[in-house]
Amino acid sequence: MKKVTFVITDDALFIRTLLRKIIEQYEEYEVVGEASNGREAIEVAKKCQPDILTLDITMPEMDGIQAVKEILKVSPKTRIIMVSAMGQQSMVIEAIKLGAKDFVVKPFDKSRVYQSIKNVLAMD
Repeated sequence: MKKVTFVITDDALFIRTLLRKIIEQYEEYEVVGEASNGREAIEVAKKCQPDILTLDITMPEMDGIQAVKEILKVSPKTRIIMVSAMGQQSMVIEAIKLGAKDFVVKPFDKSRVYQSIKNVLAMD
């Protein structure tokens, strides 16, 4: 069975490490890349063509909202899960309008992360 591939994007190494640990608890999931801002996420998505890309909203250089459209241009099959802090609802809605498929809120609830992954994998 082909593994589900992930790219994790967050400016905080701690968050990327945390998400990687949550994702890689499942044998069928594999993190193939990481990025610390929107620009890097576009490059990594182009190179890796991941099934799922997690994208933080607030990052230096290029935020998650700006990156959504560009990522989908270079990797159209990638499903994007936005990662937001509390109180960023309007930004999450904007990202979903631009093509993101779901979102999770920091601090993470492991079961919510898995539910979000399941949700986006169930989409065509």
